[in-house]
Amino acid sequence: MKAMLAFKQRLEKRLEKLENEAEELKATLDVVNGIVLEKGFRRGDIKEAAVTPKETAQQLEEPAAREKTTGYRGGEPENVIPLKAMNEESLAIIYIEKDSIHVLPDESKNFNVNTPPFGNFLVERVLAKMQDKDSELVRLKQLTPDKMFSYNIIREGDMIREIVIRNVDEERFKELKSSIRWTLEKMYEKMKS
Repeated sequence: MKAMLAFKQRLEKRLEKLENEAEELKATLDVVNGIVLEKGFRRGDIKEAAVTPKETAQQLEEPAAREKTTGYRGGEPENVIPLKAMNEESLAIIYIEKDSIHVLPDESKNFNVNTPPFGNFLVERVLAKMQDKDSELVRLKQLTPDKMFSYNIIREGDMIREIVIRNVDEERFKELKSSIRWTLEKMYEKMKS
């Protein structure tokens, strides 16, 4: 019993040390994110975008301490995730905030809203369906309107400059990331041919 108590104390000290380290890492990350936002990243130069591995922060957090929210956090307030084609060609970055994600297509590619499968797949089958599902949940009073999935496509003429998506949970984020990457890759293949 004495050995178990000593072992328990060692575990508690180790856990406390890891929690302190996690807090320090979060504070450092906040400073870095502030600098990145202050200096601004060039959207066209996606290859140089800083990538913050969300898994590291998630491993440092205690499961009980993780916040349950409708907004996807990925373990941190902000993340930048590059989207690449199978040939490692840069397509876009996904910038994750507390309650929204921003898809910033690589400006050098000039993705056009009229290029398939953007409209008929990504917008109609993925984004609109998610929004319709949440609209029904709001109608049934199972979801509040402020937590409802929504999206906005920011265009410059026919060129896609940004897709802003709000109220994304982790499961939907995985589906969105995959669908957006696939769509942009297919669009780029059509643009090249």
